[in-house]
Amino acid sequence: MNSVLNILKQEGLVVHPSDTVYGLLCDATNPEAVKKLLEFKERPAGKAVSIFVSDIEMAKDYVVIDKKTERRLNEILPGPYTIVLKSKHKVVKALESEKGTLGIRIPNYPAILELVKKFGKPLTATSANLSSLPPHYSIDSYSKQVAQGRNNLVDLIVDGGKLPYNKPSTVVDFTTNELKTLRLGDAKISNFKFQISKSERETREIAKEMLKKAVSETQNKPIVFILKGDLGAGKTVFAKGLGEALGIERIVSPTFVVYYEYPLKKIYYFVHVDLYNISDKEEFKHLGLEKYFKPGNIMCIEWGEKAGEIVKGLEEIARLIYVNIEHVKETERKISINF
Repeated sequence: MNSVLNILKQEGLVVHPSDTVYGLLCDATNPEAVKKLLEFKERPAGKAVSIFVSDIEMAKDYVVIDKKTERRLNEILPGPYTIVLKSKHKVVKALESEKGTLGIRIPNYPAILELVKKFGKPLTATSANLSSLPPHYSIDSYSKQVAQGRNNLVDLIVDGGKLPYNKPSTVVDFTTNELKTLRLGDAKISNFKFQISKSERETREIAKEMLKKAVSETQNKPIVFILKGDLGAGKTVFAKGLGEALGIERIVSPTFVVYYEYPLKKIYYFVHVDLYNISDKEEFKHLGLEKYFKPGNIMCIEWGEKAGEIVKGLEEIARLIYVNIEHVKETERKISINF
């Protein structure tokens, strides 16, 4: 991390992994650094670039956040969202939109959050691809796309391995009374809520409540819960709560076999998926999960960070429910649910 910080302090550019795709970092308050970034990206004039901040308190220094907005942001952040708000004009003007707005990101990615915190200033949060070209999930992909001359603008590349095939962040405009989604990623902004669990029992009860709500509101579609969170956060506990609600007495973690199916009424199934050991895009093609995307079936996917290839194109045929579980304290979890 020290080498990254040193480069950033010297107006440098850094290719770095994030919670979505590989990003291009530089000091968002330094005109020369931003100039170099825009030259690399071939970014059209007037097209805004978002910034990473470490938390909502830091965000308040750079964008206007009222009490209502703050409560809303606490429900969804950290997470794969870019939030567009009125800028306080403390970053390089070229990063703002023509309307004077600025996009902020607080990713669910500890390495980025710690980096921004130590740097003490916001970093750019744009993807490391050239404008109009696809984002990168590996350094190999980045190297094949970026010509040598342009690559000379980059001062450091941090190889975080192959990233899960998640979409870039969902971009939401918070500058009007009615929230407007400008770009849809893996997570939607509507019907978002969070609850605090202080025990495994409470986590299971929250899962049961969410399943009951989903079943009551869903017709002619399978229901897919996509669970995200660190190791030990409580994803399997949540899955067991879903199983209990369906009358399944014993849910076995499918880490090593990827998934188990549990017969429900007649032809229906509850399918419990664990993607922890999935590391390659090609592996998704051989899982055979598509046969379960039928009305009446319920699926729970742990390590939803890797589920991009599975859920791609499912929005129209399945009810997708995103669940993010975070450690708050040793025995306390924040469970954010996006319907």
